[in-house]
Amino acid sequence: MQVSVETTSALERRLTVQVPAEKIESAVDARLKQTARKVKIDGFRPGKVPMQVVKRRFGDSVRQEVLSEMMREHFVEAVQQESLTPAGTPEIAPGKIEAGQPFEFVATFEVYPEIQLNSLEAQKVERPVSEVTDADLEVMIEDLRKQRAEWVAAEKAAEQGDQVNLDFEGFVDGEAFAGGKGEQYDLVLGSNSFIPGFEDQLVGTQAGEDKDIEVSFPEDYQAADLAGKKAVFKCHVNAVKSQALPELNDAFFENFGVKEGGLDAFKAEVRKNMDAQLKQAVRSQTKQAVFKALMDANPVEVPKALIDNEIDNLRRQAAQQYNLGKDFDISQIPADLFQEQAKNNVTLGLLVGELIKANEMKAEDAMVDELLNEMAQSYQEPEKVVEYYRSNQEMLRQVQAAALEQQVVDKLLAEAQVTDVSKTFKELAQPEQ
Repeated sequence: MQVSVETTSALERRLTVQVPAEKIESAVDARLKQTARKVKIDGFRPGKVPMQVVKRRFGDSVRQEVLSEMMREHFVEAVQQESLTPAGTPEIAPGKIEAGQPFEFVATFEVYPEIQLNSLEAQKVERPVSEVTDADLEVMIEDLRKQRAEWVAAEKAAEQGDQVNLDFEGFVDGEAFAGGKGEQYDLVLGSNSFIPGFEDQLVGTQAGEDKDIEVSFPEDYQAADLAGKKAVFKCHVNAVKSQALPELNDAFFENFGVKEGGLDAFKAEVRKNMDAQLKQAVRSQTKQAVFKALMDANPVEVPKALIDNEIDNLRRQAAQQYNLGKDFDISQIPADLFQEQAKNNVTLGLLVGELIKANEMKAEDAMVDELLNEMAQSYQEPEKVVEYYRSNQEMLRQVQAAALEQQVVDKLLAEAQVTDVSKTFKELAQPEQ
């Protein structure tokens, strides 16, 4: 087997492989003999078909099969011989097929980049630090009460935060438009569910009142025929309702698994959960900052094949997230939506993988135990949760992977210039709010 390698770009290689004619002919003859033993042809007994007949009938197809197998086998041998590490599936182009002549094929593929990791000693990393305050606890308890609040009819003018039940119909240039009508619709004022300005004009209305609301559709409104146009909504307010928050009593506490101990026990449980949530948020944001510093310190060109594979992974995740069904063609989701994220994921994976390999890192039992115990604390019987994870190899491997990732973060933190930055619970654990 003769092999030559051409570097066509930083990561692309063109591999030309020539297979000796005698090796091909030997394999073809052996395959034809196998075929002759089992083939059935009218006029001949099984296993007694003359070789000339077998060659004439099956020679071309057998040769194609043999060459196809040889291309796969010799490609693997060639990349091993040349110490190449292909990234993705190669494009293999066969040369001319002639009996008695050497067979040549060309494989084009990308290789993994050679990575020489740089230290993070010049990189600045901000590490968030925070704690749950008594004020944070009170806000959280109020939020929990609001989650279980009931809407109660109120004989008063509507205020921000109230819910109004209304009938409405929209008109543009005096004509009703499709999709602009609703009946018995519940709208929370301040939720920004409707066109900007709509909800504000309902503040001060009362049950039984009619009101014309004048608004303009945004220029980028999804319905092109309405974008930028002025509209009038004729509204009738059926009811105004205010939130009635539940009392902080034993019945309320039981909703959160607190069956005894009253308010103090409930607060302790909520704080414990907030502490766990905050710890996870701090860990997550620290990891993001560290990994960004790792990529900044180690710019690397990544194979397009790996990026394309990751884009498909992200497409599948999006399809699952939006319940698009098993038969949904993920190629319908534009690749551009995931291009940058996919590139970052691949880059980070290569760098972290090289770091783990270079330092011969493995998940430490102490870190695995720490993560398992943290995870289990959110359950009523944490010891059973730990036991379950330890008895399930697949789930245990997930925890071990998380432990190894945390060890990587800790190692990189020790190298970087770290500055602790104070953050509130809301900034860290509830950024969307």
